[in-house]
Amino acid sequence: MHDKHNVETILVTVSGRVQGVGFRMATVRHAHLQGVRGWVRNLDDGTVQALLQGPHDHVDRMLSWLHHGPAQARVDAVEHQEHHTERYFDRFEAI
Repeated sequence: MHDKHNVETILVTVSGRVQGVGFRMATVRHAHLQGVRGWVRNLDDGTVQALLQGPHDHVDRMLSWLHHGPAQARVDAVEHQEHHTERYFDRFEAI
């Protein structure tokens, strides 16, 4: 059961050398460590998009990690915005 009053959901787009370097799988592992739910996926334009959901401090730590990502990646920019949804995720996965 989620405490819906303490849940933040943000949509993040990460650009740079972020595809083909294990970025999504590393993001899944890190999200599990941080207790963040949602998903991550590659977009056709070469960016990676993630939906992060959880308590503010967990989401904030995850967002900080996305600014550098795994060792093989080169992150040039991270854009994020609050995302309004009625859906509450049970896990974090690559889609």
